[in-house]
Amino acid sequence: MTDERRCLTLRVVVPDPTQRGAGVEVKVLVDGKDILADAFAAGPGVDPRHLLVPGGPLVAAAVPHEVLLAEASCTEGCCGALYVTVQREGDHVVWDKWRNPDEDEVDLPAFHFDAEEYRREVDRATTDRSWEWPARTVARLLEQGLREHTDWLAGWECELGAVSAWPWEPDQVNVFFFHPGRSAITEGRPWLQFRMVLPVSPDDPVGQAELLAEQLAAADPRQVAEVSGGSPEFARQLGYPWPQHLRG
Repeated sequence: MTDERRCLTLRVVVPDPTQRGAGVEVKVLVDGKDILADAFAAGPGVDPRHLLVPGGPLVAAAVPHEVLLAEASCTEGCCGALYVTVQREGDHVVWDKWRNPDEDEVDLPAFHFDAEEYRREVDRATTDRSWEWPARTVARLLEQGLREHTDWLAGWECELGAVSAWPWEPDQVNVFFFHPGRSAITEGRPWLQFRMVLPVSPDDPVGQAELLAEQLAAADPRQVAEVSGGSPEFARQLGYPWPQHLRG
């Protein structure tokens, strides 16, 4: 194992809006080289909403932990994913023990980074929102507000799943939530996922996110959202119609 210090760059890539289905991803460059392109071709890098968050998975600590960097477009269970173990050792950060559940070995070496330079790059990438478009900013702020006030949805027997904004739909955000909650899935009880589409504009994202949160808290969101997951039988038991486009 070499102790040669490397340079880490985290680059957020937003696909062209015409690429329907393509998501935002984090490219990982070591000494300017895209290591994901070389080691994993089955899918994109992880969305920054999962990787570049305060106190997120890339933060290095003395206790090693595994980080998902990329996942197959068809899901990890089908064609694999790329994981790395991150650990701080004294004045440097080590990335090693590369793993792809779909392969016997991953052809990548251990990388050593200067701890302070590494921290600065992770902090820079986490705080840089210059790549966001208005709807993406609204989605991030709305999700943050809803997770800080879980009682807003809990009052309607709902639990937040995610708030998403996609490049090919630049004028809207999508709110996904579960009824009665995620625990019903593991407990074998009837459950449904709902999707609510909310229009956004180029106006102040902070104000829009606050207004949308107030609207979600003011009335039962299930009355205006559409069922997007679960099963026809669960919908029947819970008293909701099963959408025509989900019928096989």
